[in-house]
Amino acid sequence: MSAIGELARGAIAALVLAATAAQAAEPQAGPPAGPPAAMLAVLRVCQDPNNLPFSNRGLQGFENKIAALLAADLGWKIEYTWYPQRMGFIRNTLRAKNPGSDTYKCDLVTGVAAGFDMGANTRPYYRSTYAMAYVKGKGLDGMHTLEDLLTLSPEKRATLRLGVFGGSPVTDWLLQHGLIDKMVSYQAQSGDADRYPGEMVEKDLAHGAIDIAFIWGPIAGYFARQSTAVPIVAVPLKSQPGLQLDFEIAMAVRFGEAEYKKRIDDAIERNRPQINAILAQYGVPLLGQPERAAAR
Repeated sequence: MSAIGELARGAIAALVLAATAAQAAEPQAGPPAGPPAAMLAVLRVCQDPNNLPFSNRGLQGFENKIAALLAADLGWKIEYTWYPQRMGFIRNTLRAKNPGSDTYKCDLVTGVAAGFDMGANTRPYYRSTYAMAYVKGKGLDGMHTLEDLLTLSPEKRATLRLGVFGGSPVTDWLLQHGLIDKMVSYQAQSGDADRYPGEMVEKDLAHGAIDIAFIWGPIAGYFARQSTAVPIVAVPLKSQPGLQLDFEIAMAVRFGEAEYKKRIDDAIERNRPQINAILAQYGVPLLGQPERAAAR
């Protein structure tokens, strides 16, 4: 998704739903055909098969766990449609029909930035922020803000390699403070389904290819906890005037399925404590309670 404002919103979706920006060019769907999702008694989720900490085929991601929690609450079975969250994700999942049928492949996308415009948003179920991650004991201990970068000695700054996804809000800050030549730019939408955004922390940061990773907080927090080779510190970053770093995350259903969306909204509300507990287990930086007003 982004760059401050619309661009910043875009960057989150690029990591949470990596195909969103590209999918915006897809034609809008008309009213849903076939039986409404609410009548099916099956929670059919659309998820990425290889995008931890969010989801994978092994059902190890927090979106996997939260989807299972909602299905149990509703008394429904759960089924999955897997597709990499890149260009064409919505077209091939939420809007795709099963061959020879009027039913859709899946009915619920479990992670979108609030305001996502290719489906009806549920109420947000968490709010998080960008983070910076670095290896402890390499001269960066005690860094807690973006401004702390500017307090490093010129000699230390000269050696830094700063990993950042193109279009993220942090990119603008680095540009404004003369650190563009220190940036190692990453592409959120890789054409390789075996690649995932968390590799910036899990591999490149841990192995010394970069010194600091600026990345969506849930990714930073999870891979910092998972790291065994080196101690990784993940520091949540605070928004500041003109620089929004925190965003709310919702789910999405097809437009026109108000009853189904209400059931999902109600299940989210009933299970907020359990959802928060799952997110905490994965090291997700949580910022207060998201707004509970019904979304689009």
